[in-house]
Amino acid sequence: MSYQAINFSRKFGLFAEQWQPKVIAEMNDYQFKIVKLQGDFIWHDHKDTDETFIVVEGVPRIDFRDGAVQVAAGEMFVVPKGVEHKPYAEQEVKLLLIEPRGTLNTGHEGGERTAQNEVWI
Repeated sequence: MSYQAINFSRKFGLFAEQWQPKVIAEMNDYQFKIVKLQGDFIWHDHKDTDETFIVVEGVPRIDFRDGAVQVAAGEMFVVPKGVEHKPYAEQEVKLLLIEPRGTLNTGHEGGERTAQNEVWI
């Protein structure tokens, strides 16, 4: 068996597109996904799961219907299941997401911003 650490910088260097999460690892039924984002996303929620945002680079804002939170590099935030939210980033942000296998980036909203699921890099 070969053991190798996952290098975030190398993984982020493998793609340029934004709002398209890429799976880099799994633990039990959870996936670790990296994503680049900039600009505004859509309002959505995840009815059956929390969603963890770990900021690797940049400062995104997560908007809620009743407020917002900014999360700096080296920080994390957990959006509780069922809570409607909308990520936003003035400048490009690099995130690590932790969520159950099969979770769509747009929740049940669908539409053109829905990324292909299960894309491994």
